[in-house]
Amino acid sequence: MEKKFKRTLITTALPYANGPVHIGHLAGVYVPADIYARYLRLKGEDVVMVGGSDEHGVPITIKARKEGVTPQDIVDRYHGIIKESMAGLGISFDVYSRTTSDLHRRTASEFFRRLYDNGQFEQQTSMQPYDEQAGEFLADRYVVGTCPHCGSDRAYGDQCEACGTSLNATDLIDPHSALTSAPVTMKETSHWYLPLNKWEDSLRSWILDGHKEWKSNVYGQCKSWLDLGLQPRAVSRDLNWGVPVPVEGAEGKVLYVWFDAPIGYISNTKEILPDSWEKYWKDPESRIINFIGKDNIVFHCIVFPAMLMAYGDGFQLPDNVPANEFLNLEGDKISTSRNWAVWLHEYLADFPGKQDVLRYVLTANAPETKDNDFTWADFQARNNNELVAILGNFVNRAVVLTGKYFDGCVPQAGALQPIDTELFATISEVKARLEANLDTFHFREALKDAMELARAGNKYLQETEPWKLAKTDMDRVATILSCALQLCANIAIAFEPFLPFMSAKLAAMLGMDRLTWDDLARTDLLPAGRKLGAPELLFEKIDDAAVQAQLDRLARIKEENRINSWKAQPQAPDVDFDTFMKADLRVGTVLECTKVPKADKLLKFLIDDGLEQRTIVSGIAKFYKPEELVGKQVVFIANLPPRKLKGITSQGMILSAENADGSLVVISPSAEVAPGAQVK
Repeated sequence: MEKKFKRTLITTALPYANGPVHIGHLAGVYVPADIYARYLRLKGEDVVMVGGSDEHGVPITIKARKEGVTPQDIVDRYHGIIKESMAGLGISFDVYSRTTSDLHRRTASEFFRRLYDNGQFEQQTSMQPYDEQAGEFLADRYVVGTCPHCGSDRAYGDQCEACGTSLNATDLIDPHSALTSAPVTMKETSHWYLPLNKWEDSLRSWILDGHKEWKSNVYGQCKSWLDLGLQPRAVSRDLNWGVPVPVEGAEGKVLYVWFDAPIGYISNTKEILPDSWEKYWKDPESRIINFIGKDNIVFHCIVFPAMLMAYGDGFQLPDNVPANEFLNLEGDKISTSRNWAVWLHEYLADFPGKQDVLRYVLTANAPETKDNDFTWADFQARNNNELVAILGNFVNRAVVLTGKYFDGCVPQAGALQPIDTELFATISEVKARLEANLDTFHFREALKDAMELARAGNKYLQETEPWKLAKTDMDRVATILSCALQLCANIAIAFEPFLPFMSAKLAAMLGMDRLTWDDLARTDLLPAGRKLGAPELLFEKIDDAAVQAQLDRLARIKEENRINSWKAQPQAPDVDFDTFMKADLRVGTVLECTKVPKADKLLKFLIDDGLEQRTIVSGIAKFYKPEELVGKQVVFIANLPPRKLKGITSQGMILSAENADGSLVVISPSAEVAPGAQVK
């Protein structure tokens, strides 16, 4: 029998405050967490949802160095953007705080100090990358060099961005500092480690035996880690940005961000409930649900629970960690560094009033069991074909017809016919499925259940055809529209966790002053005679131009990334001087230039080479109009053997240079020379 809890604490992964929030964050963590929190609140349960910005760690310092500002400047900027945009999407945090707050620093320091005083850490000495010129130890991301796997000279000390291989700083060829470009040396340093291996048996029992109901991706990743055997993990590092290690002689060392950040859940709860926070963390009748992305599974299922076990004092471990997989964008991995994302604050500006459209699409495409893809075409289709044509259409028909036939007042229902009772039975069936899916964190399926109400409503109106009956049987019309309006009221409740803005708008239109889960499946929510508000469209179509603008933006970003990632190709193997001198490079004047039929890339040139006229075919049609080249002088190889292209004999090769964007530019002398002049 499932245990009943008195209260629920919902925590959400802390986003790094080195950039705004994007749709990957939303689909993976924040929209699912908000759906669940709203559902529990509708049920009248005691629930608190906490979140905040992760404002420490190397990504913050990297961003600050790039912009020439302080880390505090960076986190102040992005914390504000994140907090405001989350609220704009209706993510209903009870508190959204930050890890630079004084309360968090005190809480994290006290947590470390208790473990330190109780002998829960091991102190180890190791060799770490060091920049002699800067006089500081280097985090992995500050060590750059050549990847030993693919040869890219832009690899970092933790990963090669070109081939994706995980690395250690010592793996790099010619490692040097990203701060000063000085060669990296290795220097001895001392840190504190949490011996995860000490808690391995406890973690194995708690997860593998006690939580087989967890999502398969979470359970499977935990099992893999445990089967490999846990190792001590550093909880401090040499850095000047973060919570200082509260131990004498630890100057220049801060708490490692993975140790610091999850303690933020505790400090956030303290912030909103200073006198009762322990009830949510230590009472066995409370449960903790961690909403995270798959990249955080090990920290929330292995590391943080081990920290809580080491701390003791009655801290409860998470009851569930419903982690999601990743969301891609237009078939490509979302990347903050490449700006390949849909940023929440920009979406809210570009699509005002369409918060629920994004919530709907992200839930419908939620990466619950595997990575999924967001496309603007799907976004438009789901809005136009589902939210507008199904949900909005049903509600609008019911309210407009009520206005037409009953002056906008809820009509008195008469005796119900089988089709009416079937409609009401559908509501009860949907409620049961909704609860089953919401209780087990299957939000994508739950959204489909909720949409079944709107589909049933459209089917009901289509089959009963009240607009036809209005000519002969107004009593029956009254019953039909009464039933349809009761369904609308149920829709306002069922969709509140998913589409809160729409639900609030619909509830106001129907004159409903409160929504509770217990009321779902009731068929007397709207009393006869109630005056409805003026009909309003719940959703509007999104046109092609709005979507094309987003696609054009992504195309520009992709092109910018391609150009920015361009670098000169490695030098070709050496050739001896005599071999090079065999190539006869000359300057010719273009007399004629025409496109080659049925060959999009080819242009046919007639060139004055100083001795005679020769024909050369060149693949530069994408970059030049023929008339632009007539009269131009170009460099060509004169002594290549003739070659047939599209039936044309080409007597040489025109030389061109390739730009970073792939475009070609023909090579020409800087001043006019006589045709046939040789290139020396």
